[in-house]
Amino acid sequence: MPHTPLDLTLDAAELTARLVDFPSPSGEERALADAIEEALRALPHLTVDRHGNNVVARTNLGRAERVILAGHIDTVPIADNVPSRLDEDGVLWGCGTCDMKSGVAVQLRIAQTVTEPNRDLTFVFYDNEEVAAHLNGLGHVAEAHPDWLAGDFAVLLEPTDGQVEGGCQGTLRVLLRTKGVRAHSARAWMGSNAVHAATPILQKLAAYEPRKPVVEGLEFHEGLNAVRIEGGVATNVIPDECTVTVNFRYAPDRSEDEALAFVRDYFADCGVDEFIVDDHTGAARPGLTHPAAAAFMAAVGGEARPKFGWTDVSRFSALGVPAVNYSPGNPLLAHKIDERVEASLIPLAEEKLRSWLTS
Repeated sequence: MPHTPLDLTLDAAELTARLVDFPSPSGEERALADAIEEALRALPHLTVDRHGNNVVARTNLGRAERVILAGHIDTVPIADNVPSRLDEDGVLWGCGTCDMKSGVAVQLRIAQTVTEPNRDLTFVFYDNEEVAAHLNGLGHVAEAHPDWLAGDFAVLLEPTDGQVEGGCQGTLRVLLRTKGVRAHSARAWMGSNAVHAATPILQKLAAYEPRKPVVEGLEFHEGLNAVRIEGGVATNVIPDECTVTVNFRYAPDRSEDEALAFVRDYFADCGVDEFIVDDHTGAARPGLTHPAAAAFMAAVGGEARPKFGWTDVSRFSALGVPAVNYSPGNPLLAHKIDERVEASLIPLAEEKLRSWLTS
């Protein structure tokens, strides 16, 4: 797309619309990263760095604490929902309005307007959040420049419907594989059916009762589910292999090792021939006991809720930075063709953050 500067003096809802009109599906964020970098470099109170299509801007005022405001600039693939449009009811429609360009607009407005914050600020804009974890820009910055992400507390501007969501659950995906002996289905007794052998796994899953631990005052809800089953090569062949893909969503009072040990133990008596860890990213504690978090809660109001999904607050937690999720978008609308956000909620979120950072 042609070079289009970002005007950070726009109202937060208007700025969201401009951001949506910069198409940036995962892997195609360069134009938007360029525009964000250019806009931030024009602000004399910020130091700006870039790593790939990830932009980090910081104040250096010598404050006692440093707060990080972070958001990803990519979206899921566009589905005929760009450019943006504002309807007569004040609803802004378009890809990324909810997840999470309204949050990014709030970040940019704070960067432009809060020149003397009560805490030093770091603004992180990163790519490739909506795709495989190894591509995640925040992870790349953490690996290459961990000092850029040093801080006392972080707010990830993921959609939360204007409520603070503390921490996040971990997610572990394992492949449970059973083996059999291939045979003609007309002479099944000559073989051994690997799909049938997976029955104990499914029975154990059906009997699972989710744990609901309270972590720092928030009740999480774990889940253990089969999300895929594969087996068989033809309709006249006894399957010699079956794979049940299981996803464990676990609360942040478990470490990654503890979560893995639980799943191994849970299926230990199910006749699993191969146990393969396919993907694993840890949970993050809510961080609501930190003084900066208490001040944040006082500024934005409402009651904190647990984050049942996984977000990049986990990466901050791994760096020793407690983090929460907060932005005006409704998470139930994320990734939908009819993705949208109430325009009036975007400047409201901005004002609450400004109050926290200037009071």
